[in-house]
Amino acid sequence: MQFRYLGNSGFKISEITYGNWLTHGSQIENDTATACVRAALDAGITTFDTADVYANTVAESVLGETLKGERRASIEIFTKVFGPTGPKGHNDVGLSRKHILESINGSLERLQTDYVDLYQAHRFDFETPLEETMQAFADVVRQGKALYIGVSEWTAEQLRAGAALAKELNIQLISNQPEYSALWRVIEEEVVPTSKELGISQIVWSPIAQGVLTGKYKPGAPLPEGSRATDERGGKDTVKRFLGDDILTRVQQLEPIARELDLTSAQLAVAWVLQNDNVAAAIIGASRPEQVAENAAASGVTIPAEFLSRIDDVLGDVVERDASHTATRSPATREA
Repeated sequence: MQFRYLGNSGFKISEITYGNWLTHGSQIENDTATACVRAALDAGITTFDTADVYANTVAESVLGETLKGERRASIEIFTKVFGPTGPKGHNDVGLSRKHILESINGSLERLQTDYVDLYQAHRFDFETPLEETMQAFADVVRQGKALYIGVSEWTAEQLRAGAALAKELNIQLISNQPEYSALWRVIEEEVVPTSKELGISQIVWSPIAQGVLTGKYKPGAPLPEGSRATDERGGKDTVKRFLGDDILTRVQQLEPIARELDLTSAQLAVAWVLQNDNVAAAIIGASRPEQVAENAAASGVTIPAEFLSRIDDVLGDVVERDASHTATRSPATREA
């Protein structure tokens, strides 16, 4: 396993990070979740990403229970705040001071730890003054409950404003967590250049495009039983934008490229995002332990430039590059 610095800091994380969105406390049973986390540790993964909103706090509890026997200084635990949790009351959502300070305490209890290494704003909150949000994050850091601050799916302008306030408050805003894959490249035009300027790294989610880049979805064929595309608890909605026959046909053409590099299609997809030098880590999820081992093997892979060009040629115009998509990821209101 290779490790990379996160942002302009001395903090290193495993470039393959294990995440439990849509799995722990939802799609898979707790014993399977535990087996997946153990497989991640066995593969050398030390960094684990979750959020209080995942399975309405249950995902944090499952992860905390599984990691409680590990040496705390040897692992990195990330979580997030924004989404509605608990009974989803009027203050159970957003980035207000009240919600942030109450949420960090709940997350620490569920994760069974005194601190998280990275505490992230899961989305941008248009209804709370940014100054209030950043001051609350600064207080969380000064209380020793988080070591660093990050965000998720913020636009270039939002990153710039947040970084300026963080500097004034003497805290480190070091990361952004956007969606990024060979099929979804919307951060490349604006977010990545701005992040490089500000000393912010990307921790990217869905590097395999919700499983589509594994090649398991075939054009014109029925959806595989038990796949994310058939999951009525949320997975189906997240993957459907990638299931057009035009996309699936192109994805099938990536398999020979993967074979030439002695990689599986999934490994090629994970390795592809790690070729971007602003990406500190690719978050992988899993419903089976063997998936973790397979994807973790993408660590340290270098894809030659000629192969990167071939991937671009194969995918062509099915790649989404419109930078405006990032702005739509944060809700205009924070109603629970």
